[in-house]
Amino acid sequence: MSRKPWDLAFTAEPEEVAALRRIMRLHLDLWGLHEVIDAAQLCVSELVSNVITHVGPGTPTTLTVSMDGTHLRIEVHDPDPRALPTLLDAGADSEGGRGMALVDAIADRWGVQLHADRKVTWCELATSLSSPNGHTGGVRVARAGAMLGLYDAAQLNRGAEASTSSVAVVEETAIAVIADLLHWLQAHGRDVNEALDRAQMHLEADTGAEGDSL
Repeated sequence: MSRKPWDLAFTAEPEEVAALRRIMRLHLDLWGLHEVIDAAQLCVSELVSNVITHVGPGTPTTLTVSMDGTHLRIEVHDPDPRALPTLLDAGADSEGGRGMALVDAIADRWGVQLHADRKVTWCELATSLSSPNGHTGGVRVARAGAMLGLYDAAQLNRGAEASTSSVAVVEETAIAVIADLLHWLQAHGRDVNEALDRAQMHLEADTGAEGDSL
């Protein structure tokens, strides 16, 4: 699965935060990173709120999301290199100061990069990926992802306009793979219905085992 970096320019306003959280959820769903969606949404909320509070409402800001190895990297760019985020020891009765403390508690690491005309406040979240373009879900899902990638490449070599950039397209590719495998079994004299039943049994057994381990 290709996880290409993306960015979004916006104006830092309180009403923009909910929209940014929705966009983050959509992208992470497409990337198959469901496990970090809640943490990523919270980090985005706090980083953007920090800009609104300390730089000011209406500030032109950019959200950038990418993979740093197997970590999800979230960056918020703003044009004021002087207003630095601070990790405060906010008391229970404090009305503010908790934003970066939350980011510090949730993220594996965070920091600030200063440039002449802007600053970049970033944080990174660990995922269960074994590689930046890999899949979560264990060995079987990883093997299926590798096979889909090879199948997709073969389709492209034949001139087909295919892409694994969305779940819907990957689903169609997966169905085509299953159909081709059934044709192969049928050509070798095997009972395709029996193969499907056995595959379903494997799926249910593996799903049950995963549920028991939770």
